[in-house]
Amino acid sequence: MNQIDYTALSDKELLAHISADDNKALDFLLNKYKNLVRAISKEYFIIGADKEDLIQEGMIGLYKAIRDFDIEKENSFFTFAKLCITRNIFTAIKSATRQKNIILNNSEMLDIELESNTLNPEEDFIDKESTAHIEENIMHTLSELELKVLNLHLQNYNYEQIAQILGNKDVKSVDNALQRARKKIGKIIRV
Repeated sequence: MNQIDYTALSDKELLAHISADDNKALDFLLNKYKNLVRAISKEYFIIGADKEDLIQEGMIGLYKAIRDFDIEKENSFFTFAKLCITRNIFTAIKSATRQKNIILNNSEMLDIELESNTLNPEEDFIDKESTAHIEENIMHTLSELELKVLNLHLQNYNYEQIAQILGNKDVKSVDNALQRARKKIGKIIRV
């Protein structure tokens, strides 16, 4: 079996591999954009939170970009990823400002037009991690409630909606589950 040279593939080609369940391609793309996540998170802050919280929010935004990007469209993945990362970080900041000590509450997305890519994302590539290993660790580390809440959060449900979907759970329970999940994922990813 031939070894694939992921460095020679475009982002859209990598995304096509990812849609075919190629975890190595997913691993490569996540690592390729880690520096972008770090660069964007440096521009913001949340009172009472550390930089790692924003980086984790940015990584969730990156994962959403990988999950939601339409390879059939003409837009560049870099621009879409940058937008998703920024939106996720901005949403966390808005939420923290609106509700003291809550970082992960999701709100409506901003309408921002995609711009053309002028940077070379190849320069953003850093160390490799095994995505399959990370996903397995997340599945084994998070509780059933934390997994459900995280999945709903990734589908852009807000705290109140998640609480209702999970059978009228307390909004604070949803917040606590997301914060525990965020901390556990941060330890697993070691961004």
